[in-house]
Amino acid sequence: MKLKVMGILNVTEDSFSDGGAFLTLDKAVAQAELMISEGADIIDIGAESTRPGAREMDAGLEAERLIPVIREMKKNHPTIPISVDTRKAAVANLALSEGAEIINDISALRYDPDLAKLLVAHPEIPVVLMHMQGEPQTMQQNPHYRDLGKELMDFFKERIEFCLQLGIHRIILDPGIGFGKNLTHNLSILANLGHVRGLGYPVLLGASRKRFINEIDPSPTSERLGGSLAAVDAALRAGLDYVRVHDVKASRQFIEVQSRILEEQQWAF
Repeated sequence: MKLKVMGILNVTEDSFSDGGAFLTLDKAVAQAELMISEGADIIDIGAESTRPGAREMDAGLEAERLIPVIREMKKNHPTIPISVDTRKAAVANLALSEGAEIINDISALRYDPDLAKLLVAHPEIPVVLMHMQGEPQTMQQNPHYRDLGKELMDFFKERIEFCLQLGIHRIILDPGIGFGKNLTHNLSILANLGHVRGLGYPVLLGASRKRFINEIDPSPTSERLGGSLAAVDAALRAGLDYVRVHDVKASRQFIEVQSRILEEQQWAF
């Protein structure tokens, strides 16, 4: 499977990179249109910020921001899959009724029990199960692991088994870069993505513009493209399935060129 590009669309006030930039319907749709023109395979829309320290949003307000964008996108681009970044069943249910095709849950179905029930009723809908230590409001307060690799893999195995027992089979795994991890944890995951892919399910990587880049090379969020592409390279080399990015055009070009380069690694001496 070719590495697919999932474009990030935050209709939020306080997301870490672009909070407030696409809060109105016109601006949100224009940004989605731009990402589609740049080659996005999927548009991932979120209305609740989950940056470190973020507070939970009321489901009503989340849906109020989210649903008009989904409705407009499905009207204008019915063939472009829409992923919805939510952990709430009520919001997910409304999104699915408007044509959303993927549920991206940072809690891996641990936050709202009704979301798992909703997915059981919609077996055609893939769900992204992300690993996170703690909650967004506290997750970056001294994250700690005894054995990061084992704990990450055990988490996914438990969540996969949970889903399979319920009859949820369309599963995508996300190791959760920056969600309850420090710099060393993030780099270790990026260096070992093949182990996550080895669980036999599609894997999504979301590392675009994240804080670990700034910790290596201090830079504002808008100037972290180079570091973001380094993470895309890690995903490509590990055989991942999706990358969730802000910079669609550059990411698409990088994937196309680097894929061709890697195809030519055949010299023998």
